[in-house]
Amino acid sequence: MTKWTGILAGFAVMGALAAPAMAQDATADTVVATVNGTAITLGHMIVLRESLPQQYQDLPDDVLFKGILDQLVQQTTLEQSIGDLELKHRLALENDRRGYVSGVALQAVVEAAVTDAALQAAYDARFKDAEPAKEFNAAHILVETEEKANELKAQLDGGADFATLAKANSTDTGSGANGGSLGWFGLGMMVKPFEEAVVAAEIGKVTAPVKSDFGYHLILVTETRIAAAPTLDELRDELATEIERAAVEAHIKALTETADVQRPGEALDPKLLRDVSLLSK
Repeated sequence: MTKWTGILAGFAVMGALAAPAMAQDATADTVVATVNGTAITLGHMIVLRESLPQQYQDLPDDVLFKGILDQLVQQTTLEQSIGDLELKHRLALENDRRGYVSGVALQAVVEAAVTDAALQAAYDARFKDAEPAKEFNAAHILVETEEKANELKAQLDGGADFATLAKANSTDTGSGANGGSLGWFGLGMMVKPFEEAVVAAEIGKVTAPVKSDFGYHLILVTETRIAAAPTLDELRDELATEIERAAVEAHIKALTETADVQRPGEALDPKLLRDVSLLSK
């Protein structure tokens, strides 16, 4: 049975619904059902609704109310039916709780760290001393052998049209169909020998054959420009992730350094990690 099986079953049944009486007096502790004396509260229902996938959260409130209440009643009856949990299940619950609570602890750290001021500072730090990035608009003809490249270079030196030769000869059929055009690109986007040739090329003059892992290139750089720096909005998510990571790492490091951490089992044989039979002993 999947996590949502009970809820889906509840949503499919649109019978009599709980009346909205005393809504103005309701609190998270308001009991909405009991199962053999175990209380299910409105707070339990609200938390479960928040964890639902978005397509279920968008359902009408009356459908959600019945579905969620049915789900919690069913889960409680199942929980009561099982008796004492095996060790591995108790440990799994402890791990789940530990993971959930640690996430709660870090949420406040992240929210405090990722502010508009922090984002602006991170953006300024990235570009304050950055050299202007250069971009190149270039075309190439790619062939398999140096002999073929030299043959085409001779034709180009004799006045042949670059685009025409690229369409007829380039093994890079994608750019070849566009006359060899690669469009605009920056440093780091092309293989090293190609990039080095582009940087050293004279604008408007075809290079000598350049060997790469793909074959032999004849390169024509038509123009260059200084690339505009990306805006803060364009980098917002990336910078936020970096700030979050740094804040979380610093917070965990500070807590760990001040905690009394003992590791008496650190010298155990790592192979024990795979011994699931220990859970039944």
